[in-house]
Amino acid sequence: MTTLLSPEIDIVGELTERCDRCGAAAKLEVTLSSGGDLAFCGHHANRMHAEIARVASKIRLEEGFAWAGK
Repeated sequence: MTTLLSPEIDIVGELTERCDRCGAAAKLEVTLSSGGDLAFCGHHANRMHAEIARVASKIRLEEGFAWAGK
């Protein structure tokens, strides 16, 4: 039986990165379990919430952003 650990989630005042999918302002930044970081706008973060939660070791959400994966 495999036990999945939930990623650590931090709320931050503001993110300065741009979405790696479309270039919009990032609302979520993720540190991948395999290494590296990605940033997502609100649309892409919510659209891909299950995949993000599965591969993340740490997630940073911009304050006020309602993420579907939380």
